Amino acid sequence: MSFKYLKELPTPDEMKAQFPLDKELTTLKKERDNMITNVLTGKDSRFLVIIGPCSADSENPVCDYVSRLTKVQDDVKDKLILIPRVYTNKPRTTGEGYKGIATQPDPEKDPDMVAGLIAMRKMIIRSISESGLTPADEMLYPENWEYVSDLLSYVAIGARSVEDQQHRLTVSGFDVASGMKNPTSGDLSVMLNSVYAAQHPHHFTYRGHEVKTTGNPLTHVVLRGAVSKHGNTTQNYHYEDIMRLIEMYDKMDLVNPAAIIDANHSNSDKKYMEQIRIVKEVMHNRKISNDIQKMVKGVMIESYIEPGSQKIGDHIYGKSITDPCLGWEDSKQLIYTIADMCD
Repeated sequence: MSFKYLKELPTPDEMKAQFPLDKELTTLKKERDNMITNVLTGKDSRFLVIIGPCSADSENPVCDYVSRLTKVQDDVKDKLILIPRVYTNKPRTTGEGYKGIATQPDPEKDPDMVAGLIAMRKMIIRSISESGLTPADEMLYPENWEYVSDLLSYVAIGARSVEDQQHRLTVSGFDVASGMKNPTSGDLSVMLNSVYAAQHPHHFTYRGHEVKTTGNPLTHVVLRGAVSKHGNTTQNYHYEDIMRLIEMYDKMDLVNPAAIIDANHSNSDKKYMEQIRIVKEVMHNRKISNDIQKMVKGVMIESYIEPGSQKIGDHIYGKSITDPCLGWEDSKQLIYTIADMCD
């Protein structure tokens, strides 16, 4: 066989029993989930800001960063809902490189999946406890959902996963907001088909069981830009892009139409400072078009304590070891700017 079985992983129930979320924080998560649901269903006019590191690589700086959002959230609570990015799995285009704390809890050591699951759960619980904010994560591996299903208020399905049937079917069983990114090709119909699939019930196999789901009405789209057949990045956050998305949404049998604009990745060509300009353009377009205001419910921003990125082993506290991010001061100011532009 090509597979070498190294060790058996603990079950999600075992992990939840060993590292539980207490009753107070469980109640907090339900409240936050309801707030986000009301935004996506049009009952709440507040704007979502999903913000944080490209990858949550180390517990202390990640929890430090998330806790800094608490005061800012209190300042903008009437206009914005901040959702920290605590991304514990990192997709890799070629399969090479650091794959996230859930796989490699120490970026300078070999992968250790059991230690990774423990590190992932401990970090997320600590971040919620210290900040009062429940986070977002990317569901790179659908079978991992049960390990964090009691912790996350938002789930993203990435550009490389959105065409995968198992991802689509698994999202149909989620009970939280779930954003389906456009694929790297930029094909919006692929993205919308994934939303359709996830919003409807399914019968399939999951974690060794035959299961049925009821569909997830909170599934929506995330625009992250694209890469052309020539390898050039193309953007999809402009006015015309959103209007085209609205037209395509109208032709689909979908509920709760909504879009989140990812200001980094191909939309910024990974030029992290461009996120500021991109977010301001998105907010401007919401001001001048009621249709865009109804459709665009939030933005996604890659941000950490220190600006830019570093190589693994440089040990600069709070600086990304994957994609470059906005630093804290620029991020804080941008959040306040978003709030001001919601008027």
